[in-house]
Amino acid sequence: MTVHVTPPPTFRDPCPAAPAPEGLRAVADGLGYSSDWNWAWENYKPMVLALAQGYGLRRHLEIGGGRDPLFTPDELGRHGFSVTLNDISEHELMLAPPAFAKLRCDIAAPDTVDRVGRERFDFAYCRMVMEHVPDVARMWRNVHDILAPGGVALSFFPTLFAPPFVLNELMPERLSRAIVHTLFPDRHDDGDNPKFPAHYNLCRGSEAPLVPLLREIGFREVIVLPFYGYSYFWKIPGVRQVDAAFTRLARARDWRAVTSFAYVVARK
Repeated sequence: MTVHVTPPPTFRDPCPAAPAPEGLRAVADGLGYSSDWNWAWENYKPMVLALAQGYGLRRHLEIGGGRDPLFTPDELGRHGFSVTLNDISEHELMLAPPAFAKLRCDIAAPDTVDRVGRERFDFAYCRMVMEHVPDVARMWRNVHDILAPGGVALSFFPTLFAPPFVLNELMPERLSRAIVHTLFPDRHDDGDNPKFPAHYNLCRGSEAPLVPLLREIGFREVIVLPFYGYSYFWKIPGVRQVDAAFTRLARARDWRAVTSFAYVVARK
Protein backbone atom coordinates (compact mmCIF):
# COMPACT_ATOMS: atom_id res chain seq x y z
CA MET A 1 0.00 0.00 0.00
CA THR A 2 1.45 3.35 -1.05
CA VAL A 3 1.51 6.10 1.53
CA HIS A 4 1.23 9.62 0.15
CA VAL A 5 1.82 12.53 2.49
CA THR A 6 1.49 16.24 1.84
CA PRO A 7 3.03 18.59 4.41
CA PRO A 8 0.82 20.49 6.85
CA PRO A 9 0.43 24.24 6.70
CA THR A 10 2.06 26.43 9.31
CA PHE A 11 -0.13 27.72 12.15
CA ARG A 12 0.39 30.25 14.86
CA ASP A 13 1.61 29.08 18.26
CA PRO A 14 -1.16 27.27 20.11
CA CYS A 15 -2.85 28.73 23.13
CA PRO A 16 -1.82 27.24 26.49
CA ALA A 17 -3.61 23.99 27.25
CA ALA A 18 -6.39 23.96 29.79
CA PRO A 19 -5.69 22.29 33.15
CA ALA A 20 -5.43 18.53 32.70
CA PRO A 21 -8.75 16.78 33.41
CA GLU A 22 -9.08 14.14 36.10
CA GLY A 23 -9.60 11.44 33.49
CA LEU A 24 -11.20 10.64 30.16
CA ARG A 25 -14.62 10.09 31.71
CA ALA A 26 -14.40 13.49 33.40
CA VAL A 27 -14.09 15.11 29.97
CA ALA A 28 -17.34 13.48 28.81
CA ASP A 29 -19.10 14.31 32.06
CA GLY A 30 -17.95 17.90 31.72
CA LEU A 31 -19.87 18.05 28.44
CA GLY A 32 -22.99 16.62 30.11
CA TYR A 33 -22.70 13.07 28.73
CA SER A 34 -26.03 11.37 28.00
CA SER A 35 -26.58 7.90 26.52
CA ASP A 36 -29.13 9.27 24.05
CA TRP A 37 -27.82 8.92 20.48
CA ASN A 38 -28.44 12.58 19.72
CA TRP A 39 -25.83 13.52 22.33
CA ALA A 40 -23.23 11.45 20.46
CA TRP A 41 -23.74 13.29 17.19
CA GLU A 42 -24.08 16.74 18.75
CA ASN A 43 -21.02 16.41 20.98
CA TYR A 44 -18.47 14.58 18.86
CA LYS A 45 -16.73 17.80 17.83
CA PRO A 46 -16.95 19.33 21.34
CA MET A 47 -15.50 16.07 22.69
CA VAL A 48 -12.56 16.27 20.30
CA LEU A 49 -11.96 19.88 21.29
CA ALA A 50 -12.27 19.18 25.02
CA LEU A 51 -9.77 16.32 24.82
CA ALA A 52 -7.36 18.34 22.68
CA GLN A 53 -7.47 21.31 25.02
CA GLY A 54 -7.48 19.28 28.23
CA TYR A 55 -4.45 17.19 27.33
CA GLY A 56 -2.61 19.67 25.09
CA LEU A 57 -2.97 17.54 21.95
CA ARG A 58 -1.67 19.56 18.99
CA ARG A 59 -0.83 17.12 16.18
CA HIS A 60 -4.06 15.48 15.01
CA LEU A 61 -4.77 12.62 12.62
CA GLU A 62 -8.38 12.42 11.41
CA ILE A 63 -8.87 8.88 10.13
CA GLY A 64 -11.30 8.56 7.24
CA GLY A 65 -11.66 12.34 7.07
CA GLY A 66 -11.19 12.65 3.32
CA ARG A 67 -14.12 14.58 1.94
CA ASP A 68 -15.66 15.72 5.20
CA PRO A 69 -13.08 16.89 7.77
CA LEU A 70 -14.28 17.75 11.24
CA PHE A 71 -12.68 21.20 11.30
CA THR A 72 -12.42 24.01 8.79
CA PRO A 73 -9.02 25.51 7.92
CA ASP A 74 -9.93 28.67 9.85
CA GLU A 75 -10.73 26.63 12.95
CA LEU A 76 -7.30 25.00 12.89
CA GLY A 77 -5.61 28.34 13.25
CA ARG A 78 -8.07 29.49 15.88
CA HIS A 79 -7.57 26.42 18.07
CA GLY A 80 -3.83 26.16 17.51
CA PHE A 81 -3.44 22.64 16.21
CA SER A 82 -2.68 20.95 12.91
CA VAL A 83 -4.77 18.16 11.34
CA THR A 84 -3.62 15.53 8.87
CA LEU A 85 -6.45 13.87 6.98
CA ASN A 86 -6.08 10.13 6.44
CA ASP A 87 -8.01 8.01 3.98
CA ILE A 88 -7.48 4.81 2.04
CA SER A 89 -8.94 6.49 -1.05
CA GLU A 90 -7.06 9.05 -3.11
CA HIS A 91 -10.41 10.18 -4.50
CA GLU A 92 -11.75 10.96 -1.02
CA LEU A 93 -8.64 12.96 -0.16
CA MET A 94 -8.91 14.92 -3.41
CA LEU A 95 -12.34 16.11 -2.23
CA ALA A 96 -10.85 17.55 0.98
CA PRO A 97 -9.93 21.23 1.36
CA PRO A 98 -6.40 21.89 0.05
CA ALA A 99 -5.32 23.56 3.31
CA PHE A 100 -5.04 20.20 5.10
CA ALA A 101 -2.10 17.83 5.15
CA LYS A 102 -3.12 14.50 3.62
CA LEU A 103 -1.97 10.97 4.24
CA ARG A 104 -3.19 8.15 1.99
CA CYS A 105 -2.86 4.72 3.54
CA ASP A 106 -4.83 1.85 5.02
CA ILE A 107 -4.76 2.59 8.75
CA ALA A 108 -5.15 -1.14 9.51
CA ALA A 109 -2.42 -2.44 7.19
CA PRO A 110 0.49 -4.41 8.75
CA ASP A 111 3.11 -1.99 7.40
CA THR A 112 1.32 1.28 8.23
CA VAL A 113 3.36 2.15 11.33
CA ASP A 114 6.68 1.73 9.51
CA ARG A 115 5.45 3.89 6.63
CA VAL A 116 3.76 6.62 8.69
CA GLY A 117 6.20 6.80 11.58
CA ARG A 118 6.00 6.00 15.29
CA GLU A 119 4.81 8.60 17.81
CA ARG A 120 4.03 11.05 15.01
CA PHE A 121 0.67 12.29 16.33
CA ASP A 122 -0.80 13.38 19.66
CA PHE A 123 -4.45 12.67 18.81
CA ALA A 124 -6.15 10.27 16.39
CA TYR A 125 -9.92 10.21 15.91
CA CYS A 126 -12.58 8.93 13.55
CA ARG A 127 -16.35 8.86 13.15
CA MET A 128 -18.29 6.18 11.30
CA VAL A 129 -15.07 4.53 10.10
CA MET A 130 -14.30 1.59 12.37
CA GLU A 131 -17.31 -0.45 11.22
CA HIS A 132 -15.75 -0.55 7.74
CA VAL A 133 -12.42 -2.00 8.96
CA PRO A 134 -12.08 -5.81 8.70
CA ASP A 135 -9.32 -6.05 11.35
CA VAL A 136 -10.07 -3.54 14.11
CA ALA A 137 -7.51 -5.01 16.51
CA ARG A 138 -4.77 -4.26 13.99
CA MET A 139 -6.15 -0.74 13.55
CA TRP A 140 -6.00 -0.09 17.30
CA ARG A 141 -2.42 -1.41 17.44
CA ASN A 142 -1.37 0.88 14.62
CA VAL A 143 -3.09 3.86 16.19
CA HIS A 144 -1.35 3.17 19.49
CA ASP A 145 2.05 3.04 17.81
CA ILE A 146 1.66 6.27 15.83
CA LEU A 147 0.56 8.16 18.97
CA ALA A 148 3.12 9.91 21.14
CA PRO A 149 3.20 9.01 24.87
CA GLY A 150 0.17 10.63 26.50
CA GLY A 151 -1.64 10.69 23.15
CA VAL A 152 -5.36 10.02 22.87
CA ALA A 153 -7.50 8.06 20.41
CA LEU A 154 -11.27 8.50 19.95
CA SER A 155 -13.49 6.33 17.78
CA PHE A 156 -17.22 6.93 17.21
CA PHE A 157 -18.99 4.03 15.48
CA PRO A 158 -22.29 2.12 15.17
CA THR A 159 -22.58 -1.05 17.24
CA LEU A 160 -24.00 -4.54 17.10
CA PHE A 161 -26.54 -5.72 17.95
CA ALA A 162 -28.78 -2.77 17.15
CA PRO A 163 -31.40 -4.12 14.69
CA PRO A 164 -30.60 -1.89 11.67
CA PHE A 165 -26.90 -2.72 11.86
CA VAL A 166 -27.59 -6.44 12.25
CA LEU A 167 -29.74 -6.26 9.12
CA ASN A 168 -27.02 -4.35 7.31
CA GLU A 169 -24.47 -7.01 8.22
CA LEU A 170 -26.68 -9.93 7.19
CA MET A 171 -27.97 -8.50 3.90
CA PRO A 172 -26.04 -8.68 0.65
CA GLU A 173 -24.31 -5.35 0.09
CA ARG A 174 -26.31 -4.63 -3.06
CA LEU A 175 -29.61 -5.02 -1.20
CA SER A 176 -28.60 -2.98 1.85
CA ARG A 177 -27.26 -0.25 -0.41
CA ALA A 178 -30.57 -0.11 -2.32
CA ILE A 179 -32.54 0.18 0.94
CA VAL A 180 -30.33 2.96 2.28
CA HIS A 181 -30.56 4.87 -0.99
CA THR A 182 -34.36 4.60 -0.88
CA LEU A 183 -34.79 5.70 2.73
CA PHE A 184 -31.99 8.27 2.71
CA PRO A 185 -31.56 9.88 -0.74
CA ASP A 186 -28.55 11.89 0.44
CA ARG A 187 -26.60 8.66 0.95
CA HIS A 188 -26.00 8.09 -2.78
CA ASP A 189 -22.44 7.41 -3.89
CA ASP A 190 -22.02 10.84 -5.46
CA GLY A 191 -23.37 12.65 -2.38
CA ASP A 192 -21.64 13.90 0.76
CA ASN A 193 -22.39 10.75 2.76
CA PRO A 194 -21.98 7.65 0.56
CA LYS A 195 -22.48 4.12 1.87
CA PHE A 196 -19.48 1.84 2.20
CA PRO A 197 -19.47 -1.91 3.04
CA ALA A 198 -19.56 -2.57 6.80
CA HIS A 199 -17.98 -5.40 8.81
CA TYR A 200 -18.72 -4.34 12.44
CA ASN A 201 -15.60 -6.11 13.68
CA LEU A 202 -15.32 -5.36 17.42
CA CYS A 203 -17.99 -2.67 17.09
CA ARG A 204 -19.63 -3.13 20.47
CA GLY A 205 -20.97 -0.85 23.18
CA SER A 206 -19.66 -3.02 26.01
CA GLU A 207 -16.32 -2.84 27.77
CA ALA A 208 -15.92 -6.63 27.76
CA PRO A 209 -14.46 -7.15 24.25
CA LEU A 210 -12.68 -3.78 24.05
CA VAL A 211 -11.01 -2.77 27.31
CA PRO A 212 -8.85 -5.92 27.74
CA LEU A 213 -7.68 -5.66 24.13
CA LEU A 214 -6.77 -1.99 24.37
CA ARG A 215 -4.97 -2.45 27.67
CA GLU A 216 -3.01 -5.37 26.22
CA ILE A 217 -2.04 -3.16 23.28
CA GLY A 218 -0.67 -0.62 25.76
CA PHE A 219 -3.30 2.05 26.40
CA ARG A 220 -3.25 3.05 30.06
CA GLU A 221 -6.80 4.43 30.27
CA VAL A 222 -9.85 3.30 28.29
CA ILE A 223 -13.53 4.27 28.46
CA VAL A 224 -16.53 3.10 26.46
CA LEU A 225 -19.51 5.46 26.26
CA PRO A 226 -22.69 3.73 25.02
CA PHE A 227 -25.55 5.37 23.13
CA TYR A 228 -29.07 4.20 22.32
CA GLY A 229 -31.36 5.18 19.45
CA TYR A 230 -31.26 5.97 15.70
CA SER A 231 -33.53 7.25 12.93
CA TYR A 232 -33.50 4.29 10.54
CA PHE A 233 -37.07 3.13 11.25
CA TRP A 234 -38.69 6.55 11.55
CA LYS A 235 -40.29 6.28 8.09
CA ILE A 236 -41.88 2.87 8.75
CA PRO A 237 -45.22 3.14 10.65
CA GLY A 238 -45.73 0.53 13.34
CA VAL A 239 -42.10 -0.55 13.32
CA ARG A 240 -41.13 2.97 14.41
CA GLN A 241 -43.31 2.83 17.54
CA VAL A 242 -42.26 -0.69 18.55
CA ASP A 243 -38.59 0.09 18.02
CA ALA A 244 -38.83 3.37 19.97
CA ALA A 245 -40.39 1.55 22.94
CA PHE A 246 -37.66 -1.09 22.88
CA THR A 247 -34.96 1.58 22.66
CA ARG A 248 -36.34 3.40 25.71
CA LEU A 249 -36.31 0.16 27.70
CA ALA A 250 -32.80 -0.79 26.58
CA ARG A 251 -31.47 2.64 27.47
CA ALA A 252 -33.19 2.69 30.87
CA ARG A 253 -31.68 -0.71 31.74
CA ASP A 254 -28.36 -0.08 29.97
CA TRP A 255 -28.51 -3.24 27.86
CA ARG A 256 -25.09 -3.04 26.28
CA ALA A 257 -25.83 -5.88 23.84
CA VAL A 258 -28.22 -3.62 21.92
CA THR A 259 -26.50 -0.23 21.97
CA SER A 260 -26.71 1.73 18.73
CA PHE A 261 -23.47 3.71 18.83
CA ALA A 262 -20.43 4.08 21.07
CA TYR A 263 -17.44 6.30 21.74
CA VAL A 264 -14.26 4.47 22.66
CA VAL A 265 -11.61 6.79 24.08
CA ALA A 266 -8.14 5.52 24.96
CA ARG A 267 -5.04 7.25 26.29
CA LYS A 268 -1.53 5.97 25.69
